[in-house]
Amino acid sequence: MKLIDSGFFLQLRIKKGDIKAFETLFREYYNPLSNFALRFVNDPDTAEEIVQDFFYHLWKNKESINITGSLKSYLYSAVKNFSLKYLDKQAVRRRYAERILSETTTEANESFEPELEARELKKEIDKALETLPERSREIFRLSRFEGLKYREIAEKLSVSVKTVEADMTRTLRILRKNLSEYGKVPQTKN
Repeated sequence: MKLIDSGFFLQLRIKKGDIKAFETLFREYYNPLSNFALRFVNDPDTAEEIVQDFFYHLWKNKESINITGSLKSYLYSAVKNFSLKYLDKQAVRRRYAERILSETTTEANESFEPELEARELKKEIDKALETLPERSREIFRLSRFEGLKYREIAEKLSVSVKTVEADMTRTLRILRKNLSEYGKVPQTKN
């Protein structure tokens, strides 16, 4: 009996945890689905990875997946969706990388200070931060180096948002004073 004709029974066997039925499905559809995914992602390795992820997802969620139409249609639709999700993630990563590169390039173009002076500035910032109380240093680090919002920092440190704001204001004031000769002090955000 051809697999396509027995899709309903194969699905029932897989739903009950029949690994042999799953392997049969995998062997029958792995290559055609990989070729199908390749149309979306234009990379054979990525296409195979998408199909492998799909089959892993199918096996992991076998009890809860309910295929109402044909098994073949379900498989192709699912791989199409997995491929589109992959492309969406790649687009988000690409936009983020472009933004970071743009910001870095802009900062580099705007900076007239030689690299040596930049290293010296970093040392001065580190020295100024060492003069601060531990909580203030932690708040500054979470905000500037980890990119957390004031609300997130407040939750993480079990303090109020107002405390975070006050500490950041005090920290930035100290940094401005200690680093005034360099003309660049981290700007407030959040």
